[in-house]
Amino acid sequence: MSFIRKILDSRSDEEGEFFLEISRILGFKPKELKYYRKAFTHRSMNEKDANGNAINYERLEFLGDSMLGTIISHHLFNEVPSGDEGYLTKMRSKVVSREHLNELGKDLGLLQFVRSKIDKNNFGENIHGNIFEALIGAIFLDRGYKYCEKFIRTRVIEPYVDIDRLEGKIISYKSLVIEYCQKQKKKFFFDVFEDEGNDHIKHFGVRLYIDDLLMGKGRATSKKKAEEIAAKRTYYALQSEIDDVV
Repeated sequence: MSFIRKILDSRSDEEGEFFLEISRILGFKPKELKYYRKAFTHRSMNEKDANGNAINYERLEFLGDSMLGTIISHHLFNEVPSGDEGYLTKMRSKVVSREHLNELGKDLGLLQFVRSKIDKNNFGENIHGNIFEALIGAIFLDRGYKYCEKFIRTRVIEPYVDIDRLEGKIISYKSLVIEYCQKQKKKFFFDVFEDEGNDHIKHFGVRLYIDDLLMGKGRATSKKKAEEIAAKRTYYALQSEIDDVV
């Protein structure tokens, strides 16, 4: 009888299916499923252990974030021996950006495993990246650093970390525009206002002014997103100038 069959025979149908799905995602067999169950438990479940400690993915998310940053830093340190601290920090930020982590979580279909009392359609985009980080934390507790590094190398580094491509990737248009304005000693101002329009959900509008000239507009369900949209439009309006300075 195979090792896998022995494991499946010793578990309930639900646990056996979860074991197989997690093994497929990880690329290796987990030892303790309890860590992975926790990685997919939302705080709305309001579960606690025997000592009264909350059972949810948030602490694992913290641990996974640290492990991801460490392993990506180690990879960049080895791959780019000429890169100084500022360069390496910027490159790491591009790999572990919230947008990228959300994409990774989506690609792996992690949301399907989340246990929550909240309708999954009501979660924000960041749930995907949060769960991805929690999964990394679970791997570290279950199998240690070696397997954690193996998973990150297989799922993050090999398919996504291309140094040349990352060098040209912009992770924040707002930061880019602000840096340009500061270096050129230009005044800039984000004019933020509520803009509900005909939508049921509150939206925010943003106008970005540089030296009192309106350069870009944005509209989104959060101030941060609206500012980023306005900054992105401003960047493309001034791209040649910004690229020469920043």
